[in-house]
Amino acid sequence: MSYTWSFSSFKQYVNCPKQYQEIKVLKRFFVKPTQEMTYGNEVHKALEHYVKDGTPLAKNYERFKALMDTLMEIDGEKHPELRMALDRDGNACEYGKGYWVRGIVDLLITEGDLAHILDYKTGSSKYPDTKQLKLMALMTFAKFPQINRVKAGLLFVMHDAFTTEEYTRDQISALWDAFKPDLMRMDASYNTDVWNPNPTPLCGWCPVTTCDFYKERR
Repeated sequence: MSYTWSFSSFKQYVNCPKQYQEIKVLKRFFVKPTQEMTYGNEVHKALEHYVKDGTPLAKNYERFKALMDTLMEIDGEKHPELRMALDRDGNACEYGKGYWVRGIVDLLITEGDLAHILDYKTGSSKYPDTKQLKLMALMTFAKFPQINRVKAGLLFVMHDAFTTEEYTRDQISALWDAFKPDLMRMDASYNTDVWNPNPTPLCGWCPVTTCDFYKERR
């Protein structure tokens, strides 16, 4: 069975296949946006327009100006909120159709054979997940054939924290290895229609209230 995915849906499946099935496949439940999610989206939009159009930051976002100005000083062509997609063979394709996986990089800067990938985070920097950077690097190598090296970072704008990694084009196969085991599990779930729940202490925050492991928060 064919399906498409993004890093967020991939992560949701890894965290709990049952939740993924109910939300992404059956569409019987949805994730209600939290205040934190709404704030994060607003920050991303403000930073996007600051880089793209020079739109002044609203007063409550001025705390990010110095940080963004530092990024703007990096040499190269700026690509804010760049949409990228790959087909099943790992080739670049259209974002809107015929894709297997797609994603949006908050800021991509290209110069010669080097690319900088920046992903803004408004949440905690305690447990950074660099797999998102690996996926964005794979998309960058496919979309920009001249790029041979990627410097990537998760930028936790609320905490002045920066998690960085570097990749080279000859690591493409190794980068895919970070996803293959879980993608094989996802393939199996679609083929067998088996979606096992993964109970954790966070079950009380899950919107899938019909799950046997759901426990209402008190």
